[in-house]
Amino acid sequence: MDEEETREGARMEKTKTIEEVLGENGLAFSPNMEAHYMKELEGIWNDACAESGGEVTDAQVDEYLDVLKKMGLVIPVHREELDREKARKQAVDPEVARMRHALAEERRKEAQAMREAEDRREEGKPNPDSVYRIFPVQNKTDLKHQVFLILTVPEGVDIPHHISGGFMNPERALAFEYYDGGPKFHMSRLQMTGADIRFRKMFSWLGIHHISVRLSGAQDGSSFYVYGVKAVDPPKDGGGLTTTEDNFLQYMVERLRTSIIQAAEEEVPDQMAMNDLPDIVNFMDCCADTLPANIRQWARKNIVIAGQESGNPDERRHAKRALSMMLNIRWKSSYFDPIDPAEARRILDEELYGLEKVKQRVIETIIQINRTHTLPSYGLLLAGPAGTGKSQIAYAVARILKIPSAVFDMSTVRDPEALTGTSRIYTNARPGRIMEAFSATGSSNIVFVINELDKADNENQNGNPADTLLTLLDNLGFTDNYMECQIPTGGVYPIATANDKNRISEPLISRFAVIDIPDYTSDEKKIIFRDYSMPKVLRRMGMRKEECRVTQEAVDAIIDLYKNRPGCRDLEQAAEHLAGNALYEIETQKVSEVEFDAEKAVRLLRG
Repeated sequence: MDEEETREGARMEKTKTIEEVLGENGLAFSPNMEAHYMKELEGIWNDACAESGGEVTDAQVDEYLDVLKKMGLVIPVHREELDREKARKQAVDPEVARMRHALAEERRKEAQAMREAEDRREEGKPNPDSVYRIFPVQNKTDLKHQVFLILTVPEGVDIPHHISGGFMNPERALAFEYYDGGPKFHMSRLQMTGADIRFRKMFSWLGIHHISVRLSGAQDGSSFYVYGVKAVDPPKDGGGLTTTEDNFLQYMVERLRTSIIQAAEEEVPDQMAMNDLPDIVNFMDCCADTLPANIRQWARKNIVIAGQESGNPDERRHAKRALSMMLNIRWKSSYFDPIDPAEARRILDEELYGLEKVKQRVIETIIQINRTHTLPSYGLLLAGPAGTGKSQIAYAVARILKIPSAVFDMSTVRDPEALTGTSRIYTNARPGRIMEAFSATGSSNIVFVINELDKADNENQNGNPADTLLTLLDNLGFTDNYMECQIPTGGVYPIATANDKNRISEPLISRFAVIDIPDYTSDEKKIIFRDYSMPKVLRRMGMRKEECRVTQEAVDAIIDLYKNRPGCRDLEQAAEHLAGNALYEIETQKVSEVEFDAEKAVRLLRG
């Protein structure tokens, strides 16, 4: 009997449709999905059931649904199993853990090598592990030149003031091969002892492209110190200067001499700009299915316009530019992963101090994502005095949602066309700021930070910019006059700031959840000045906290001095004034520290 029930259950499982499975998991097909895609998905599900004999496991169902969610093919209709998703996120794959460990070990070794190199530089010794280090003798005073390369000279060999040749073996340890001046053409090789780290890529570039150069320098014992380089013809051809190559080489040398090495950062792959029509056509051939249906149709129409040789040159140029901007956007699903309230609170605390009720209200507004997996129906309007951290809250929300942000200031918008773009019938037509923001961020999911919304109501003969914002805020799609295509806005979350919400029109303010930002209390301002503004300014100016001391009485006096000023911007400017004065006294009077009491601080700030 048990076996018969099991077989019957398997047959029932096999007869389940994909719609029934989605319904059991609180999902449904997206209403924007085309019919042939829905049939293909049903076919894939039926094939999977047939291959497994109807015994489809929960893990297989979850995997299948996850794919549909990430592709934006299904949407939540009521509940989601938040705990299961959170547990899945927290589980670390063993291979990922191994890679993290290997990366940490590599960083540890790199840090150790840097410490050893620093010790050698302090002892006046070159680093034997790499020739690409700044060596201690690069400013050799007796040469009256800045040395950027040291070559090792073999025993018993004299090197003239100028040697011509080329850099060899750029993929490994570089060497310089030069014509030794003998009766027969013969090249000798000098190994590199040290080099200014700023020039390392230039040496490799010279070697890769086989550019002959003349090095100028001076020999000192077993080392040849190089302080000049010029591009020349190959030595056997007479060694004359090549004007074009040498001009570019001297430009690079001058840039490198006067530059500094930027701090190493994690490299992010650049977004490829498709400016050529063949690249655009190839993209459409391969990736057209990644675009919304209306944009696919729009793109094919503009490809035809851009490829017409007999057409208007301006029309072709505009069509190509519009295609390049539109295809730069990655069209992502409007399905959003749950947010962690504790992490959201941590991010808000990093951005600004106090305002506990405001932070709680912000989290309460966006926490609905955990159930709906879609953005809230209403954007945020942060209204309050200047300098109270409204913009910082907006940037924090973008970090919480893990999507890029774009900012535009409505106080500078006098014409609706600045937002909607101008028609392509004009030679100087251009897209609007909203479309430019989509293209610049390269994402269809974006936080729009709209500053000074209370200054958006600016009626003129061309219309009102505030009316343009209404179509963006309704999340029904936005049409740019230049692009001539409706852009989906399901992944757009607007956050506006305003000093006076009473100046915002009723239709506009009704699209927002309004959060009033109060001014800071005197006690809060004291903490902000003492624990945030002052340390921040000292770090920026490279000063230690012992060098600029501000007594508690001075802090009280400073807060009282600015008690009628809203926000905390004046406090940071006051901190910078005090730190600058302290640094001036330290440098001119050779004192080790400066202390400000109430009288001295107020006299300086009023003066």
